[in-house]
Amino acid sequence: MKIVVLTGSPQKHGSSNLLAEQFIKGAKEAGNTLSVIDATRANVRPCTGCVRCGYGGPCVQKDDMGSENGATSGIKTELLGADMIVFVTPLYYYGMSAQLKTVIDRFCAFNGDIQRKHMKSALISVAWNADGWTFDALEAHYKTLVRYLNFSDMGMILGRGCGTPDMTARSEYPTFAYEFGKNLKNI
Repeated sequence: MKIVVLTGSPQKHGSSNLLAEQFIKGAKEAGNTLSVIDATRANVRPCTGCVRCGYGGPCVQKDDMGSENGATSGIKTELLGADMIVFVTPLYYYGMSAQLKTVIDRFCAFNGDIQRKHMKSALISVAWNADGWTFDALEAHYKTLVRYLNFSDMGMILGRGCGTPDMTARSEYPTFAYEFGKNLKNI
């Protein structure tokens, strides 16, 4: 299975990326092909809502989303070539990072292509807060994306109490992420 890990943490060595690395390790060991798209370092401008794409492309913006006018590279091409997308983000004010949200907003120009693929998806996130309700808003947003984009949700790893990479490394979440990736061989 080809998996795209779409990361959204400005902290290259932060807690969410630590879990992403463990997921990737397990998924590779299971025989999957993986690529990582770092939304925080990509040149992706926000969707302007102009709808000149007609929700089917091409987008009028020329940036790293790419794959317009015959181009064979870019984030769009990478995503549409995948069987699964794993969204990775720290929890910022009870939602995903702005960088990840910016890339997801640009899905607008190829919604139909994504919906027809019936891809798999997963969510990996971390938060300092450990309250039971910490991830409620992010979970609701993710589940709405899953429903709207016709994804098959493969699961979520929601790392509560992962305020620093050291805290995260000492928690059970890196093992959960590794095992989650490793078990994708059975899917």
